[in-house]
Amino acid sequence: MKLKYDVIVVGAGPGGSITAKTCSEAGLDVLLIEKRQEIGDPVRCAEGVAKEALVRHIQPDKRWIAAEVKGSKIIAPDGTEIKMSEEDSGGKAGYTLERKVFDRELAQQAAMAGAEVMVKTRATGLIRNNGCITGINAMYMGETYEIKADIVVGADGVESKVGRWGGIDTSLKPADIDTRAQFLVSNIEAGEYSKFFMGEKYTPGGYVWIFPKGPNTANVGLGILGSKCGNIRPITLLENFMKTYLPNGKIIEIVVGGVPVGGPIKQTVADGLILVGDAARQSDPLTGGGIINAMDAGKIAAEVCIKAKEKGDFSVRTLNEYENRWRATIGTQLSKSLKVKNLLIKLSDEQLNQLAHSLAEIDTSKMPLPKVLPILFKKNPKLLWELRTLFI
Repeated sequence: MKLKYDVIVVGAGPGGSITAKTCSEAGLDVLLIEKRQEIGDPVRCAEGVAKEALVRHIQPDKRWIAAEVKGSKIIAPDGTEIKMSEEDSGGKAGYTLERKVFDRELAQQAAMAGAEVMVKTRATGLIRNNGCITGINAMYMGETYEIKADIVVGADGVESKVGRWGGIDTSLKPADIDTRAQFLVSNIEAGEYSKFFMGEKYTPGGYVWIFPKGPNTANVGLGILGSKCGNIRPITLLENFMKTYLPNGKIIEIVVGGVPVGGPIKQTVADGLILVGDAARQSDPLTGGGIINAMDAGKIAAEVCIKAKEKGDFSVRTLNEYENRWRATIGTQLSKSLKVKNLLIKLSDEQLNQLAHSLAEIDTSKMPLPKVLPILFKKNPKLLWELRTLFI
């Protein structure tokens, strides 16, 4: 490990690794650090991604694809199903990943591109010079280091400290975070569709998901909106769901964690600093999905870092291009998802059933969610009036 780099990336998740890889391919000197001793472990993710979005960054490999899914099924509280495809063709639409292998592959690609990768290396603070961030304080194997850089990229997840150290407000209110629990379950019929169970019947202010990971194995999890948790334990709710709907399932792994669902924070850059992925609250407020958004944001961040290096200007004035670009793309979709989520959590189970019943005569099997929502609005304008700006 050297004591000076062009870019230091804190966090070797998908967003961090894509940033490191893209910067390295352009000839920048990059350090990618990960606080855990194993990249990709533990997994705190349902592991689902859309195929078309994924191939923008990496070619699919059977080593880290657990299953292909045709689309999704949304199950209303009374059991009514809405079947949707992720693409109009109705073909194979998405993957359930093996994140432990996938994340390591992305980090390996960053290393092969020239980045230096250090695991079990924790950022403990930021170095400043005349108000500008110029590096990090880090701890590796009990030793402390000062490592300089022109730009620090914080890709350190929902618990991000880098942003806070950089003077960016990354705080989360209870209503802005989902508390989640997930079981890896075997001895079940997983099917070919990801399933989402909606309503208070299953979990307050969230949903239960089943993501196939093979014919007889799936990720089964749920989230509870922080503002609705009270004394409810997500694992207890998930155990109850298993007893009712998957009584023969065998739990072979348990993970817990949190996902930001309050939409992006107001600021994601500072002098010498960029935030990416969950650190920038770029996960989708409606689904909680963040893999593709983090990778897309990481690519944009890297392209801005490359330009900044060429100009020799690492101030917020230059790095603000990242802010503008990701908000014009990823941010637009996040804003729409936030509006939909904020309405759905207000609806009773009876109202959710009403929405599902309104699609009884509509073939949604070859429609993605963005095409289903306008139909729902047209059939239920009073119920979904708060979403009118999205469709009118």
